Amino acid sequence: MTSNEHSPLTRKLSAFVALSEVELAVLERLHQRRRSFVAGRDMVHQGQSEQAAFILSAGWVCSYKLQADGSRQIVDFQVPGDFLGLRSVLLRTSDHSFEPIVDVEPAEVLTSDLIEAFTQTPRLATAILWAASRDEAMVVEHLVGIGRREADARMAHFLLELGSKLALVGLGSKAGFDCPLTQYHLADTLGLSAVHVNRVLRQLREHGLVTFRDGRVTFHDYGGLVALAGFDPTYLDQTGPLLT
Repeated sequence: MTSNEHSPLTRKLSAFVALSEVELAVLERLHQRRRSFVAGRDMVHQGQSEQAAFILSAGWVCSYKLQADGSRQIVDFQVPGDFLGLRSVLLRTSDHSFEPIVDVEPAEVLTSDLIEAFTQTPRLATAILWAASRDEAMVVEHLVGIGRREADARMAHFLLELGSKLALVGLGSKAGFDCPLTQYHLADTLGLSAVHVNRVLRQLREHGLVTFRDGRVTFHDYGGLVALAGFDPTYLDQTGPLLT
């Protein structure tokens, strides 16, 4: 048994493929090189070239794009079990930035590490491609949310998605999850003002659906929140291993 057999990334990839001892050993090697980053200071900045990818085992990171006027749009959040910057490594230049929300110590993965791992274990490469495709599906949902959902449904869908994403790595459930995000993070993600975010969260709480307080999201009426959001988790593809 490797020390990373129950790591968040292993749990996540195990939703797609039953990992062998060889594949677990390769994942172990990908976790060897560690870097430390403090909250609020970019790990990777927009336009950066020749950067590494990272595997997040603890903590939260946001990925965002800066606009010419200095405003930012958060496009995704990375939680334990996520690869950061995988696309940017393959395309050589990062088209967005990564900022830790809390202090993090991810594993640094070089392009050469990925090529070696994929050569040794093609099934692992397929599993990581599955994870990347799943992340892309979430970005599509975010676009739909910003463009077509009302603010309350947008917030509900976002919180449900985060809960499902964290549940895959054992950090969330239908009861709720710990969440270090501020209302400003939510505003930059959902295309709302911080004042509007506060109002929407209050409405959801008063309707007995969900409470977000003191770093904790608590689902009071999970089914009601699903109905409000029109949340269909099929796009998250968490039904169990497809490859054995």
